[in-house]
Amino acid sequence: MLAFANAKINLGLNVIEKRADGYHNLETVFYPVRLYDVVEITDAAKVSCQIRGIDIPGEMTDNICLKAFNLIQKDFDIPAQQLTLLKHIPVGAGLGGGSADAAFLIKLLNTKFKLGLTITAMEDYARILGADCAFFIRNEPVFATEKGDRFAAISLDLSGYFIVLVKPPVHVSTAAAFGTLQPAFPETGLKELIQLPVSEWRKSLKNDFEHTVFSKYPEIARIKEQLYHAGAKFALMSGSGSSVFAIFEQAVTLPQLEKDNQVFYNI
Repeated sequence: MLAFANAKINLGLNVIEKRADGYHNLETVFYPVRLYDVVEITDAAKVSCQIRGIDIPGEMTDNICLKAFNLIQKDFDIPAQQLTLLKHIPVGAGLGGGSADAAFLIKLLNTKFKLGLTITAMEDYARILGADCAFFIRNEPVFATEKGDRFAAISLDLSGYFIVLVKPPVHVSTAAAFGTLQPAFPETGLKELIQLPVSEWRKSLKNDFEHTVFSKYPEIARIKEQLYHAGAKFALMSGSGSSVFAIFEQAVTLPQLEKDNQVFYNI
């Protein structure tokens, strides 16, 4: 049994305050996009995980999908499975690829073994694994708060636009992105700003990580500038980077950006 686990982008991201537990409260809008990993589970003699496609740094025992499987197996009598990931979503890009893989694995296990988990229950499991992981259970546009794991539904449809994603050959550490960031409450909340026309987002929506990341990686800032020069209605770094997405009213090709970066069209 397999599933196609999609990425997300952040339409605005405000880091509001440091929490007592060491995390940060934030507000953002998660929006699902059409860029996919493939997650597959098959019966096996022992639990294992195979990665194909893009390499994932770190030890296999730290893989978030293995952690998701162990989390569910702890509470349910699930037989051993081979987990196979075909990685296509860039790593270290602010796109939530690993979180998506884990969330879709939880949904696969729930379906295959008829666990009877509700949406809310699956979200609760996913929250244990990562701040944005729970978003991928419902996988619909949401206004997210607290650590990025509490959601309010919003009405938002960008299907009439063309979304382009540019991933430079840079890996941005989320911890490093938080390093010199100064949390602050925005003058106007993102939930209100996201209701403005897309043509007004450029002067209203921001990503608080851009200042820190752009100062260390000016090539990412240049990508954003090039996207606006190419006619984007809105462009922003996603999450803590390093990818930058842009919203266009018409289909485009960006050969200059393709020279040094991965470019994904109409996602």
